[in-house]
Amino acid sequence: MRFLLMHRIDERAPEAWNPSQEFIEKMGAMIQDWSERGILITAEGVHPSEKGSLVRKDRGAATKVTDGPFTEAKEVIGGFALINAEDRAQAVRYAQEYADLFAEIEVEVRQVVEFDDLPPQP
Repeated sequence: MRFLLMHRIDERAPEAWNPSQEFIEKMGAMIQDWSERGILITAEGVHPSEKGSLVRKDRGAATKVTDGPFTEAKEVIGGFALINAEDRAQAVRYAQEYADLFAEIEVEVRQVVEFDDLPPQP
């Protein structure tokens, strides 16, 4: 099974977008370890919301695009990892390892929908 780990950070915190050398080294070691063990598919950090856009389509309405920063959001996605895990419990354990790299973080764990998960079509 594949799981998406998304970490949220306080965008206003000065250290949010300026990782320390120690953090970079710890993250690099985890990426190498998880890659060698077949856990990690990909992992990336993202730029602050000031460099992003939000595309929204409401039912029956035109699509709207809003450029960042998104001042109403205190916490924003700072990055993600796509991993392989046997089940959600194992994915949560990996998310705990991932979270341990940070001083303060929230990591959301979501299972990826596979084709076989979809209901049969008539």
